[in-house]
Amino acid sequence: MKQADSELFHVKQGYFITGTGTGVGKTFVTTTLTRRARELGHRVFAFKPIETGCAAGTLGEDQRALTQAAGGWQAGDLAGVYQFELPAAPAVAAPAGTISYERIASVLALGSESADLVLVEGAGGWRVPIDSSHDMGTLAKQCGLPILVAATATLGTINHSLLTIEAIERDGQTVACLVLSARPFDEETLVETNLEQLRSRWSGTIVVLRTDPSVLDPLLT
Repeated sequence: MKQADSELFHVKQGYFITGTGTGVGKTFVTTTLTRRARELGHRVFAFKPIETGCAAGTLGEDQRALTQAAGGWQAGDLAGVYQFELPAAPAVAAPAGTISYERIASVLALGSESADLVLVEGAGGWRVPIDSSHDMGTLAKQCGLPILVAATATLGTINHSLLTIEAIERDGQTVACLVLSARPFDEETLVETNLEQLRSRWSGTIVVLRTDPSVLDPLLT
């Protein structure tokens, strides 16, 4: 995966969605934001270029969820460029030299032409390796989009969220929002305590996403 020109993209509006780890709610956050954006009149290109743990010859579950949330208009590479069977980091799941940034860039440019909001979901967290020299942070930087960080809302999220934000900002990228994905069975007191602690330690925007998608509206103005 070669470095690309950071001036390649001229997206009107969009975000790169990363997580504090695997299974923390990235796809829930991305699909919820996609559906809400459509309700508010946006045409959305919801794109997960790389997914692992996929059945042979099929789109990944996350890729299917994103394209369905966007209205089902995406097909071929626009629905997802790479799918690998092994449920591991792309650097492990993909044969060496398989993933081409130029191909991802071309698809992202094409999808962006058909939408006014672009949402790109990474695989795993910020430091998940794509190959021996690049990670999800590299891909996010080349997409040229502000970052949304998806995190759980309960035990462990303070440490994981702050470390992820620290890494993103150290890389010179902008964190637009930290979204705590609260599940129905999460203890409300713990959710609120974590929110309070995070707000006391980071001055950026933090929202708790439960069942009301309108909490994401400030990201769509």
